[in-house]
Amino acid sequence: MSFSQQEPKLGALLVSEGLIRESDVELALERQKENGGLLGEILVALGIITRPQLESVFQAAPLAPRNLEDTGIPLSQLLRLLVKAAYVANVRTPSQIRDCLKLPSHLVINLIEEATGQNLLAAQGAARGEVDRSAELSYSLSERGQRLAAEALNQSHYVGPVPVPLSAFQDRIVAQKITNERISPKMIEDSLSDLVVPRSYIEHIGPAINSGRAILLYGPPGNGKSSLAKRIGQVFKNTIYVPHCVDIDGHIMKVYDPSIHEEVDEDYAGADKGSIVQDNIDKRWIACRRPVVVVGGELTLSMLDLEFNSVSKFYDAPVHLKALGGTFIIDDFGRQFVSPKDLLNRWIVPLESRVDYMRLHSGKTFSIPFDELIIFATNLTPSDLMDPAFLRRIPYKIETLGPSLSDFRVIFERVSRERGLELNEDTLSFVVQELTETLGFDLAAYQPSFIADHVINGCKFKGSTPGYSDEEIRKALSHLQAA
Repeated sequence: MSFSQQEPKLGALLVSEGLIRESDVELALERQKENGGLLGEILVALGIITRPQLESVFQAAPLAPRNLEDTGIPLSQLLRLLVKAAYVANVRTPSQIRDCLKLPSHLVINLIEEATGQNLLAAQGAARGEVDRSAELSYSLSERGQRLAAEALNQSHYVGPVPVPLSAFQDRIVAQKITNERISPKMIEDSLSDLVVPRSYIEHIGPAINSGRAILLYGPPGNGKSSLAKRIGQVFKNTIYVPHCVDIDGHIMKVYDPSIHEEVDEDYAGADKGSIVQDNIDKRWIACRRPVVVVGGELTLSMLDLEFNSVSKFYDAPVHLKALGGTFIIDDFGRQFVSPKDLLNRWIVPLESRVDYMRLHSGKTFSIPFDELIIFATNLTPSDLMDPAFLRRIPYKIETLGPSLSDFRVIFERVSRERGLELNEDTLSFVVQELTETLGFDLAAYQPSFIADHVINGCKFKGSTPGYSDEEIRKALSHLQAA
């Protein structure tokens, strides 16, 4: 296998897979500056990584198409995407077209040749390339090309990367399914390191995560269900590949969402980004960390359907499809606009068969592997939310109770330290007594932060040095009582 220096993100991919460290990339880049050569070959020569390990990364990634037919998209559609890009985005040179369509350079040349042969583009002379500053031919739309661009825009305003075919998307979801990762107790402990949770949680959470099946977190409010759910989603380490968009019988569905998908970081101190990349990977896919998507009371059934924009005339993938390969958290379950019963009815097939079905506005349906970890988090009693038949379809149910006194102390000490407050045993005892005996509350994980913040604000108002006092604690608890 040849390891080129072009796109995208070889060093970052190797780091994200845990095969090398960032310092290894920096060392290899220094050697590259001194002696030249390819980053992958240098890492192998230094003994940092083996050749089979290096090749495994490329084998796992979607490989770039070798010819236009390999894109899985008809030539007529490729030409329409090309003329729309020239018309709307004003791309003129092969490098600009490559960056817009995300196709390999040699395929861009082939596509330009097809377009000029059909009198859609005309060469205009030499221009300066944006990447290597070498001379490039510049192309403009012919009159026929302009007519085709207008016709194509009337059908869809989408301009951007060439979509991947639906079959490739379906295969990729299966290839990078979430249960491919084995989550160890140490990984869970590391992910929960900033939370104070009983050891028993880890023993219950571990098997649930590794199963990839739905999880229900339930219990009284204020004890970290939302935080716990997010940390569960962040425990995964593998890189997955998310397509910019997918072609479904000529219809385009956008999938990649920068507000949801976190690209594998390619920023290394002193590194030349152009030198840690590889050209064999299909740039229509973006290397990302497994997504963590959180929805709350705003969730409606319509958010779980394809959204067709009647103006732009292409689809945006529903939020749970953007979570594929990652974790989808329904926070505050039972408080949504949609009833728990209706939501579970919508997902009864995906939860059991691991397949979801989407419908285009034309009426055509298609299937998508439903591979993601679903977490329901609720303050309500499970039996009040759903009947036993639905409860059985959520195989893992974990109750999050209030902290023990020892855990409450650890939380309060951590909160106080972070806010520059000194917590002594007398203060802790006073708070516990006021909470449990005077007010009749159970201890909860959120209470230390609530009290500390109110104490700081009260002291700031009086112009005094922030610190715990019986007076300020009672004031804080009066607001807690009202809440």
